[in-house]
Amino acid sequence: MTKLSVNINKIATLRNARGGDVPNVVNAAIDCQNFGADGITIHPRPDERHITKKDVYDIKAIIKKEYNIEGYPSKDFIKMVLDVNPDQVSLVPDGPDVITSCSGWDTVKFQDFLKEVISAFKENGIRTSVFVDPKIEMIEAAKFCGTDRVELYTEDYAINYTIDKKKAIVNYVEAAKKAKELGIGINAGHDLSLENLDYFVKKVPNLEEVSIGHALISDSIYLGLENTIQMYKRLCQ
Repeated sequence: MTKLSVNINKIATLRNARGGDVPNVVNAAIDCQNFGADGITIHPRPDERHITKKDVYDIKAIIKKEYNIEGYPSKDFIKMVLDVNPDQVSLVPDGPDVITSCSGWDTVKFQDFLKEVISAFKENGIRTSVFVDPKIEMIEAAKFCGTDRVELYTEDYAINYTIDKKKAIVNYVEAAKKAKELGIGINAGHDLSLENLDYFVKKVPNLEEVSIGHALISDSIYLGLENTIQMYKRLCQ
């Protein structure tokens, strides 16, 4: 079964829009775990426009499932992750001015940089995942970076799913096969939804984890958080 990690950034966005502490991000993390999520994902950014540094530490105190922290590996981010010591760190290439992740790493161009960063995390027992586009050369270069897993960036799949889902999935299947061949674990995320998740999970081999936030939290407005998590969980089976 593919594990479901719920990204709760949008809970923090809603809280920050009004100020105060409603909805409470820590309580949301507790509820997501109790409702069946296999893990909690957060993506703190330097401007704290959603998840704050305080949230990162507060969630650590209550986490009982997998804790996954995403982010660009700046010096401050690396320091924070090493201090918090989550189960997994997912490295994304986007800088502070990017609204949301929009591409994978060029693991060829940034191989030396990633290798150094990943080494620091692995020395502290933190599993590493690198955000990549579904391209064979990026998977192969990720292996030389020393990463434990790759997270396949699924926006292209989501965009093309309604046009031609068989064509949309091809590169992801091939990338997953190559990752498996190289001994790299496979995660996926970005724009996965109730509409397109089932097909992705069924077709992409050896998929260990999906991280879903925007669609899941949006669906929960209409369907309820517990019900929505269970609906996504069923698709992961």
